Amino acid sequence: MFTETFKNVLKHEGVVSITSWSEETVHVTCTWNSFLVLKGDNRILLPVAGMHSTEGDLAKNPNLILTLGARQVEGRNGYQGTGFRVSGLGQLLNEGDTFEEMNKKFPFIRSVLEVTVTEAKQLL
Repeated sequence: MFTETFKNVLKHEGVVSITSWSEETVHVTCTWNSFLVLKGDNRILLPVAGMHSTEGDLAKNPNLILTLGARQVEGRNGYQGTGFRVSGLGQLLNEGDTFEEMNKKFPFIRSVLEVTVTEAKQLL
């Protein structure tokens, strides 16, 4: 599911937007490309320090949309820069092996956002 182009985007710093929603509202928060950790073919792990609104949304609706990109990676049709829209299901992990692994890499975390990706579509 994670193409070489997707992996190349993560080698460059850029903003990742994380969109969650419930019946009340839509919420967008951000993190950095360098904070995303790929696991297997369809999981992304993200360190969580805040993200309290996202946590509230996930309690009601596990669906997430992430967008990310990098100007340094060649996009489709030979244009400079590319980006992706990632759809998936999210959950917060507060204990266990995955949490411990991420806590070693990012000691500031209170939780880990695990996204099980259902689609990663290149947009540019």
